Amino acid sequence: MSTREPRIVVTSTDMERLRTLIDTTAGDRADALDAELMRAEVVEPSQIPPDVVTMNSRVVYRDEESHETREVTLSYPQDASLEQGRISVLAPVGAALLGLSVGQEIEWQLPGGKSRRLRVLSVTYQPQAAGHCH
Repeated sequence: MSTREPRIVVTSTDMERLRTLIDTTAGDRADALDAELMRAEVVEPSQIPPDVVTMNSRVVYRDEESHETREVTLSYPQDASLEQGRISVLAPVGAALLGLSVGQEIEWQLPGGKSRRLRVLSVTYQPQAAGHCH
């Protein structure tokens, strides 16, 4: 992660579920997600702004280096599917997107020491904003 990490916001429900996931998952990916969660502001699901990436949100982001734009759904590992555009929160890009809001960008490390800069362009679906807070 970069030294200028953006502020992230996570719902109390997502935090609880993600802590359980981290507790039952070993390895660097769980550690990276844990590090992200340590700096998160936790809010009630009804208080989360509609432009924040929460679990099961559909988000459009741009790779600032390649200028490629992708739309993905941030998923729990058991629901992840590249064919369906569902990325795991344990994947580096998934952990990087969690809690960001539209307009924010973050630098994240790729395997092999390279890094990428991502910018959130839009949140096209957020469970909390759609009234699906369970």
